[in-house]
Amino acid sequence: MEYLSLSSGSISKLSGFATLLLILPYCSTFTCTEAYDALDPNGNITIKWDIMSWTPDGYVATVTMFNFQQYRHIQAPGWTLGWTWAKKEVIWSMVGAQTTEQGDCSKYKGNVPHCCKKDPTVVDLLPGTPYNQQIANCCKGGVINSWAQDPDTALSAFQVSVGAAGTTNKTVRLPKNFTLKAPGPGYTCGPAKIVRPTKFITADKRRVTQALMTWNITCTYSQFLAQKTPTCCVSLSSFYNETIVNCPTCTCGCQNNITHPGSCVNPNSPYSASVVSGPANSNTPLVQCTSHMCPIRVHWHVKLNYKEYWRVKITITNFNYRMNYSQWNIVAQHPNFDNVTQLFSFNYKALTPYEGLNDTAMLWGLKFYNDLITQAGPLGNVQSELLFQKDKSTFTFEKGWAFPRRIYFNGDNCVMPPPDSYPWMPNASSRQTLSLLYSILTALASMALALAFV
Repeated sequence: MEYLSLSSGSISKLSGFATLLLILPYCSTFTCTEAYDALDPNGNITIKWDIMSWTPDGYVATVTMFNFQQYRHIQAPGWTLGWTWAKKEVIWSMVGAQTTEQGDCSKYKGNVPHCCKKDPTVVDLLPGTPYNQQIANCCKGGVINSWAQDPDTALSAFQVSVGAAGTTNKTVRLPKNFTLKAPGPGYTCGPAKIVRPTKFITADKRRVTQALMTWNITCTYSQFLAQKTPTCCVSLSSFYNETIVNCPTCTCGCQNNITHPGSCVNPNSPYSASVVSGPANSNTPLVQCTSHMCPIRVHWHVKLNYKEYWRVKITITNFNYRMNYSQWNIVAQHPNFDNVTQLFSFNYKALTPYEGLNDTAMLWGLKFYNDLITQAGPLGNVQSELLFQKDKSTFTFEKGWAFPRRIYFNGDNCVMPPPDSYPWMPNASSRQTLSLLYSILTALASMALALAFV
């Protein structure tokens, strides 16, 4: 079995603010999903607009989108970028992307612009686009990976030739009202701000050039804006308690085939085959009928206890019949991640959103092995095991300490079970009762043995 060995680390005592972070997962679903992400406080998507040359009636610009989010990526069917022109600009041509509509270009004779709309909407080109229509980092169908998982593919770019615009730094006007869908809602973009021109190093690294003018747009994500209901949930179990804590009922909605026919799939029903094989919209999940109705479930099982170590098994199950999750990742928060020793068949990266606090880990699949979670069915899951070294000053199985504080899947905060339902160790009174019973039985056995020799 493939594994990754990690050196042990140390963790400082939790500050008051860090302690507050551990409480946050237990608040309600909607109050925990604001735009600010405590585990990725600096995460955003930055759109850089570089004017590379002036033309007789405008300019040619390279637009680059950088995904500076540690673990949230843009998955298929990809990003959609929109804005409103400040004046009466048009797009003469594009390389590496295209607008979804041309608009009314009837006033132009002969050479017709690529787009004349006041509020153009731009999408990335698909893989396999002819080379003469490509630029670097384009044509990936709008898919952008997260920064921590694969920084080399955490950007997307296109070139745009703008007409009926300013032809100098003083006359050009910045576009307004930027919108980003990835692929649905969730991102809020701020206004464009002029920054220092971007500098570029030539291939031989002997010359530096720079853009004529540069402005940035910053977009931040809110799970609350992205979807009305959660997209994943967490279930728990342990070797020391026969209780299996399932995802809370109706975590991701309460639709069922009785009240909403066709809203979920019963694998044992002959009707399921026709539903799954029918027309599918990848943006709308079609999930297996479960009590929680979530597309994704992450199960955390406390598996074994050794003298110096303890072991956890993580299983990720896909209940969505319309989605293969490629380049997936999960983020887990637990105080013992400062001493994770060995990881089997997953990649690992420590996330330290706050200095001195190493309790957060990002996990994802090995390429060409388990980096794809196929759609719902017998093969729709991946799993791994984690080996932790114990810190005797903090380690305990009491009161649910062995379970994660929070878990994200593909950047979305998964709903945890209520803390009072966690599989706890037998309580103190139970242990005392067993100890007392053992003492009584031992005493009775001794008395019986003594009486036998009278």
